[in-house]
Amino acid sequence: MSFQIKATRRSTTGTRDSRKLRASGIVPATLQAEGKAPHVDLALDEVQFMASRRKHEHLYELMFDGKVETALIRQLNWDVFGERILNIEFRRVDRTKKTKVEVELEFVGHPKGGVLNHLVTHLTVETTPENIPDSLEVAIQDLPVGAVVLAKDVKLPANVSLSTPPETPVARIVAVKIIEAAPVAAPETAAIPGAAPAAGAAPAGAPAAAGKEDKPAAGGKEAKK
Repeated sequence: MSFQIKATRRSTTGTRDSRKLRASGIVPATLQAEGKAPHVDLALDEVQFMASRRKHEHLYELMFDGKVETALIRQLNWDVFGERILNIEFRRVDRTKKTKVEVELEFVGHPKGGVLNHLVTHLTVETTPENIPDSLEVAIQDLPVGAVVLAKDVKLPANVSLSTPPETPVARIVAVKIIEAAPVAAPETAAIPGAAPAAGAAPAGAPAAAGKEDKPAAGGKEAKK
């Protein structure tokens, strides 16, 4: 299946023109050059395009200048908040020929122990445009700590082949580490002016308590009083 969307050719480009388009509900787009087919700057209705995204459409029929171009999305450029699309990059494709495309991974189930560590979020597959899956399920049900899921372990739909290297790690089940906080030492209490000294403590400014009686050094004489 494909999604038909009307587009208009842009005669001007640049940041200022793009801002004006987005302010009026239009998304700037480009169609990459392919062989003898030239690069084209386009503009699409934002509401119509976002409706196609909610339906998980992959293949588009861009209608402009009285003709139709079959294309896939090559890249979506979002704003810093990830709320609005700034620009769409399309690439031409042939319905009858296989093409490589990235497909999002969907992790299903819960591991037996530990937590899931995502190593990649997409896999590259090869198929015809009409057979591109919305997502690929990665089963992690009851996997033990230390288990690793490789790209070759992901089940693919019919007529879809893996292009990512088969031994690529996709996910790993890791143990949960609990770090205990070190005990906090009690702060030393500073002397407060005017406060009574603690029991057995010498008053502030008083000389240290004398120990044993001082004796003259050997061979010396006791000082006269």
